[in-house]
Amino acid sequence: MDDLDVLQDSPVNLRNGVPEVDQEEILTGLFKDGETLRYRGNAEEVGCYVAAVPLSKENGYFEVTIVDSGVRGAIAVGLVPQSYRLDHQPGWLPHSVAYHADNGKLYNGNPVGQRFGPKCSRGDRIGCGIRSENIETRAASVFFTKNGAEVGSVEVGVSGEGLFPAVGMHSLGEEVRVDLGAEWVPEEDDSAMMVDGHEEDWSRLIDIRVSGALLEYVGKGKSIMDVGLAQARAPLSTHRHYYEVEIMDAGEKCYIALGLARQDYPKNRHPGWSRGSVAYHADDGKLFQGSGVGDAFGPRCFKGDIMGCGIMFPRDFILQEEGDRDDPEPAVSVQNLLYLNEEEEEDEEEAEPGQNVPRVTVFFTRNGKLMGRREMALPPGGLYPTVGMLSSGEKVKVDLHPLSG
Repeated sequence: MDDLDVLQDSPVNLRNGVPEVDQEEILTGLFKDGETLRYRGNAEEVGCYVAAVPLSKENGYFEVTIVDSGVRGAIAVGLVPQSYRLDHQPGWLPHSVAYHADNGKLYNGNPVGQRFGPKCSRGDRIGCGIRSENIETRAASVFFTKNGAEVGSVEVGVSGEGLFPAVGMHSLGEEVRVDLGAEWVPEEDDSAMMVDGHEEDWSRLIDIRVSGALLEYVGKGKSIMDVGLAQARAPLSTHRHYYEVEIMDAGEKCYIALGLARQDYPKNRHPGWSRGSVAYHADDGKLFQGSGVGDAFGPRCFKGDIMGCGIMFPRDFILQEEGDRDDPEPAVSVQNLLYLNEEEEEDEEEAEPGQNVPRVTVFFTRNGKLMGRREMALPPGGLYPTVGMLSSGEKVKVDLHPLSG
């Protein structure tokens, strides 16, 4: 039985491609099969891989492709000393640095990350390299890329043993492919560097790839559990109360849904299927509101159609917007700029005694024409623009800010 057979039969932490057993701790976490790493821990422990050779001038860059984001996408790519503790994510300890896929943050020798770049998900390539080293200060300029475009760089202290490529994982189902011999050539065209600029607009991208304003479904599309989900970073507010989606490619089934959902909406559910959500579905023209059973609502939508969704807020409405889930910030009040008209206010049902849950009116459009409205309770933190897709080849172009005021 060779080393590879051993690795496939028992989960271990890896250093230099071979199992490592600490006399004080026996850690579990990763399988290695050629260039592929798979997380096989119990979700309470970190799995970490450290390459055998440090980066150098001759070999100063490597890439990691996310094959599967798993449950949380807690994948880290970076550089560490050879003696790095394998029960910690890269970037958490001194003389290490890493770009974390789940939140887009940079961890530079500290368990508290800083805002750095877009989040990464299935199909994305995360690259890491050394641009230059200062022998006198024992520091290196380390840069990171996403899908070939540079995200940013940072100065990192270098220990005597150098900086070694490292990958950390921390949730079930995560799988990556490591290319230690990858090459990277800086983009000469600045416009090419901005192809992923719109990713900052999204807080979650599950089986969906972003290219500018274009969203493309990259999931399996074999069952209702393969929903691709894109959820905006900010909820609709009285400043930004409406957004639109243009169907660029209907794919095999046009299982495209446009709507609003609470911030913690489940990842494998089309918008509208679960509580705290509402959505207009293109394939059948039905409206789904917190239920897997839709109601007849409007016409079906096809390639070229533009679907819109917005909120009409009650008079004097104030939304307490929540900050980033991983980096909470104080709530911010926003001034109301859009009111329901007087007739609509008179038709509003009064809340039951003791209830203080605000209610709003959600409306949908198709090619600029109003399709209908639905009233619903506003979840804590608001309702977030959420787009769902579920069949191969589906592509949509999103405009999160088609209107102002």
